[in-house]
Amino acid sequence: MNFSLILQISTVISGILMMILVLLQQRGASLGAGFGASGELFTTRRGVEKSVFNATIFFAIIFVASIILMLVVA
Repeated sequence: MNFSLILQISTVISGILMMILVLLQQRGASLGAGFGASGELFTTRRGVEKSVFNATIFFAIIFVASIILMLVVA
């Protein structure tokens, strides 16, 4: 396996996992939430919700870094 193939695989896997994690998040699930009318007060994330949020950020960073590295290698 060469480095380019590893980057491509990591990009695909991190992208799929990021999509799944974004879909698992429940905050602002109503239609009005997309336009800023969620009606919720600010609450802190706790437990599983915080873990899913942090994992989403982690896989987004991996996704962007692998794309940048693919551009540099190519």
